[in-house]
Amino acid sequence: MVETAGTDKTALLNQLRIDRSEPPDSAGGHAKWWATGIVVAIIGASGIWYLLRPTGVIVKAAVAQAASTGGSASIGGASLLDASGYIVARRRATVSSKITGKVAEVHLEEGQRVEAGEVIARLDDSNWKAALAQSNAQLQQAEANLVSAQTAYDDAKPIFDRNEQQRTAAVISLQSFDEAKAQYDVARNNLFIAQRGLDSARAGVLVAQRSLDDTVIRAPFSGIVTEKAAQPGEMVSPVSAGGGFTRTGIGTIVDMDSLEVEVDVSENFINRVRPQQPVVIKLNAYPDWDIPGSVIAMIPTADRAKATVKVRIAIKQKDPRIIPEMGARVSFLTEKEPQAPGAEKTPAAPGVIIPAEAVATSGDTSIVYVIHDSTVERRAVRLGAKAAAGQVVIAGLASGDTVALGDLTKLSDGVRIRVEK
Repeated sequence: MVETAGTDKTALLNQLRIDRSEPPDSAGGHAKWWATGIVVAIIGASGIWYLLRPTGVIVKAAVAQAASTGGSASIGGASLLDASGYIVARRRATVSSKITGKVAEVHLEEGQRVEAGEVIARLDDSNWKAALAQSNAQLQQAEANLVSAQTAYDDAKPIFDRNEQQRTAAVISLQSFDEAKAQYDVARNNLFIAQRGLDSARAGVLVAQRSLDDTVIRAPFSGIVTEKAAQPGEMVSPVSAGGGFTRTGIGTIVDMDSLEVEVDVSENFINRVRPQQPVVIKLNAYPDWDIPGSVIAMIPTADRAKATVKVRIAIKQKDPRIIPEMGARVSFLTEKEPQAPGAEKTPAAPGVIIPAEAVATSGDTSIVYVIHDSTVERRAVRLGAKAAAGQVVIAGLASGDTVALGDLTKLSDGVRIRVEK
């Protein structure tokens, strides 16, 4: 019995033992090989893409077109250069009082039109009326003093004249004559003092009246109110703002007929600007509105920080839509040369047109980047007029040349590029 039980255990253990002599499953091996092949293929494809990937600065391309001989601006000739600036008023005033006082009335509002001499505010005039009354009283007193002095002089003069005749005839003593002369001199001097006192009293009345008149504030010229600065009850002073609660002005008036444009022109291109040169003004608020104008003057000083020169532009077309501090862009035009009847038209200067953004500036030199396959060539060009279709280049480019557009600061001679469609 014991031997049979041991035999059974041995048989059972042999059944549980793994037979390693059998070959592995062929299906599982093939799956591993396939997975390995896919991974290798992916790595290889990634490497090939990395080596063959497109490189270079991304740009856009534009083809230079032959310049048209008939293109010009709608007003005047073609544009030589553009500059930006603002609408300004040459005649603008913050109206204040000549004296310090409390505001009693204000007769203006923003946007209101006022005429020259129109009353726009009044100050409290009670003190000045009292001062005028006092001056008038002093004037009356001076007039009375003059009458008294005149009477005393009129009485003393005939006595002096008679005593002088008697002294000549040796009728009276020298002492009596001297006493009569002293009385006459006093009366004459008192009359002179009384006359000067009357003049001073009259001047005092005039000053008091002027001060009273100064409590009425009037518009210095005709224009539009752009700011109302004071309200009734506030103090105004022409000198200073005091403790911070005293106004220095009543309001601001702008003469709309004095509006013009001030622009900053780069000093590199100021040689293209001259007095009376025609221009076209475009307001930022109305970009489709061409306003004719002309150059008034170039301010004879340059801004060192911005390397610009300020130019004043006259606006030839007055319009209520044009208001101070509006942004504006000015195109300086070439003047069309008049031709005699029957004369042949002068051909336009040769050149090509490219987008304005294709031109970069390096100091005094204008440059473009010409595309050759996957690289660019840095090329200096000479610019002509600026037309509606773009920038005219009169030297350095030929029709059909392809130029780069985009961030030109990233480009240099020979750099690799990638043209974006």
